Amino acid sequence: MEGYEQFKTKVFTKTKLDLSLYKERQMKRRIESLISRHALTSFEAYFKLLETDKNAFDEFVNYLTINVSEFYRNPSQWDALREDIIPALLKRTKRPKIWSAACSTGEEPYSLVMCLSEFVPLKDIKILAVDFDDEALNKAKIGMYTDKSIKNVPPQYVTRFFEPVGKGFRIKDEVKNCVEFKKMNLLLDEYPKGYDLIVCRNVMIYFTEEAKDEMYKKFYASLVNDGYFFVGSTEQIIQPQRYNFESSKTFFYYKR
Repeated sequence: MEGYEQFKTKVFTKTKLDLSLYKERQMKRRIESLISRHALTSFEAYFKLLETDKNAFDEFVNYLTINVSEFYRNPSQWDALREDIIPALLKRTKRPKIWSAACSTGEEPYSLVMCLSEFVPLKDIKILAVDFDDEALNKAKIGMYTDKSIKNVPPQYVTRFFEPVGKGFRIKDEVKNCVEFKKMNLLLDEYPKGYDLIVCRNVMIYFTEEAKDEMYKKFYASLVNDGYFFVGSTEQIIQPQRYNFESSKTFFYYKR
């Protein structure tokens, strides 16, 4: 299908989302499936649809930003966070600054709150959670989840932090109040600074090596000395010393 280069340029002008920083074959295939879904035959026709149909545009951004999330994804990594990383942070500060980058529909930052609640009173927990997708952020703020998405949540947390609503579960306000949700483009916007722990999991696998290289440098600059960077199970950093990181536990990197 022709016209992808022009489509990327138009999308960037409209959204400030740079598709050239995503792995091309993977991203192009995803967009072509959307084009087919709308019974269209070209990138040009699809962009015209995005210009005039808000539902199609929201679907595009949601599909593009690949919102796959669940509470306590890869539980053994959360065990390492609870048993080793958080205690190490608390030796330095009683109120660690934490940033959940690409937070999707909220499962990750809410998992962080629950994990921290074993060590810190809820009133002292503040987490910044960012994502590019407005729809995902709205779902995160509402905080309604299915049985499937909470399957890895420790039973005591389900009892304490969720309330049954219909066939699902709603996260309680005492947890919601610990998280500040903001819209952010990780490929373009300036990164906030001064964080003790940054969590960015299962996102960078979709980006080019050049984009990841730049993001690692920015994440490093956003951490305080002795801070930690927590990545996803398919995102181990090859030669972390290139970015001045030291490997701590698997999937955790340390800033000296």
